[in-house]
Amino acid sequence: MKKIVLFFVLAFGISQFTNAQVDFGIKGGINYNNNGKESFKDATNDIADGASAKTGFHAGLWFRGNLPVLGLYVRPEIVYTQVKTEFEQQSGSEDYSFKKIDVPVLIGKKFLGFANAFVGPSFQYILDDTISFDNLSTDDFDKFSVGVQFGAGVEFGKLGLDVRWERGLSENEANFANTQRVDNRTNQIIFGVSLEL
Repeated sequence: MKKIVLFFVLAFGISQFTNAQVDFGIKGGINYNNNGKESFKDATNDIADGASAKTGFHAGLWFRGNLPVLGLYVRPEIVYTQVKTEFEQQSGSEDYSFKKIDVPVLIGKKFLGFANAFVGPSFQYILDDTISFDNLSTDDFDKFSVGVQFGAGVEFGKLGLDVRWERGLSENEANFANTQRVDNRTNQIIFGVSLEL
């Protein structure tokens, strides 16, 4: 009897797996970064003030599969991001730019037939960074960090639009030539466009 029940459970599980729909596509958009600041309000106020020195962009791939729990879905992404930020020092302000790979793993839910909301961790690895002051690079800091993203979006057919906030959770500072330390935890608003393929 146990073998029969096990057979039916396995058969049901396999049928669900083979029927599972996995969507995927491309995405891109604009990032407004305000490194080291503490809140969503800091980031939004910076955008309202123009954020001219703190813009960037991202481009990458996304995947989405339904979870058998409360109508939720999981959406991992792999994204190349290039951003810059500005920090103040005694001689004035300097630009700090960096390029990184982001891998957010988002859990979301669709509602109203076209909208969705999501939240999840974001794993980041900095590929390259430069400060405008004498084109210095960082000497030492952990280039891998973890953050969190949450946001909402809408979908119209294969086209999706979303806005999200990302906050770095790992305490991390970039050290430039042992003379300047900059808090490089991400604090950014991300506007994205996605296309299902």
